[in-house]
Formats: sequence, C-alpha cells, structure tokens
Amino acid sequence: MSFQPVIPFSGAAGWAFLQRTKEAQQTAFESGAVPQRDVQYFQENIGNVTTAEELVSDRRLLSVALGAYGLSEDINSTYFIRKVLEDGTLSADALANKLSDQRYFEMARDFGFGDYNVPRTQISDFAAKTVAAYKERQFEVAVGNQDQDMRLAMSLERDLGNIIGKSTSDTAKWYSVMGNPPLRQVFETALGLPSSFGTIDIDKQLEVFQEKSERYFGSSAVDQFSDPAQLEELTRLFLARSQIAQGTAALSSNSIALTLLQNV
Repeated sequence: MSFQPVIPFSGAAGWAFLQRTKEAQQTAFESGAVPQRDVQYFQENIGNVTTAEELVSDRRLLSVALGAYGLSEDINSTYFIRKVLEDGTLSADALANKLSDQRYFEMARDFGFGDYNVPRTQISDFAAKTVAAYKERQFEVAVGNQDQDMRLAMSLERDLGNIIGKSTSDTAKWYSVMGNPPLRQVFETALGLPSSFGTIDIDKQLEVFQEKSERYFGSSAVDQFSDPAQLEELTRLFLARSQIAQGTAALSSNSIALTLLQNV
C-alpha cells in the first residue's frame, strides 16, 4: 500500500506538524506513491523531444510535464497545450501572455519551444529539474487530498518566490498573483475577500489587494513576502481565516439540520 501524508490537525497546529515532518513524509511518499516508471521514462526520453508536437503526442511525457506545473487536469487538452508551448513567451501575442493563469507562461518559458532555436529540453539538467518539480507537486496533491489548505500553504513559498524573483513592477507582480489560482485563493482568504471578488474590474481588484495588504502586513508590495516573517504571517492569517470560515459553514449546516429536525 502506497504511503499517504499524515496531517493529524487542521489550521496552525497541522501546519506546524507538516513543517516538522515534511522531509520524512515526502521521502516516504516518493518511494511508494510516485509512478517511478513514468519518472524514469521522462528522464530517459525528454532529451529526444525538440518540438511541442512531439511532447503532446507522448502521453507519458506530457503527464510528467504538466504535473510539474500543477496542470495535470489538462492532459487531454493537447491542442491547447501545444499552442501554448509553440507560441512561447517572447511575443506579446503569444497565448501564454494572454492567459490569466501564469502557470502556462511558466511552462512555455521553461520548455522554450517557441522562444529558442534549441529548446530547453536539450539542456543537461532539464529532466532532473522537471522531475523534481513533478515529485514536489505530486506530494502537494496527496497532502491536498487530506487537507486542501495545507496544499495551498505548501505551494505559497514556491509560487510567490517565482513572482518576487521577476524584474518587473510591483503592479505586474500583483497581476501575476491574481493570475495564479492557488496564490489568488490564499490572498483572497487571508485578506477576507468574498468569493465574488474576482468578478469586479481587474484594476479595482489590484487596488483592493494593495490596500488590504498595506492594512494587514504594513506594506502594499509583493516583495515584502521575501521576508520569511512576512511570509509566515501571510500563511498564518490564511490558515486562521480558512479555519474560521469552515467552522462557520459547518455551524450553519448544523443549525439548518437542527431546525429541520425540530420541525419534523
């Protein structure tokens, strides 16, 4: 039987436990739950791939490639993925630059099919880096099957770090946060924003994110979360608000059930 992550508590207590045991749990998970044959196949064959068409035509390779970016649900959308990869990222008209979900941009950039004469699949350490990202994401998925909040908290440092590392304006970084679904969910929850928030004008969303970030964290800049203390405070606030929301929802459901029983 394959190993499944153990998370005995929710909220801050569960997060503290997961942080203490993550290395041991991930090692145990990778040795039993990660499809080793697919990983080995990717390592042995990705270097032979020089076009997006070749990648999407090989389901085993595509499975690992998409999994490395948290896009496994797109495994059957081969035409769409091929278009994203072939367009690359350097042209303003590239599909990856038009999509709100920045994970597609990251994948197109990292594979380089549309940006370079020789794609990055030909670089010696490309397979190792992609497989490492795939294994990390697979562990996060398994954690999410136990507690979705923990999965989001785990991805926070990596995804925010990718954005903070960009040499772009703070406004552009906030748009990247808004374009990354897991990150967006963390920030919306931590800042107490309603589920309907994403339906308002995008420029107004930016203004609200900056204002609330200033209020709760003392700065409106995305780069502030390069400070481990600020990142930890964001994680703490996200977990606390999420736990409160879940408790409120459960209480509401229980109240409805009690009312129905009393009326029987």
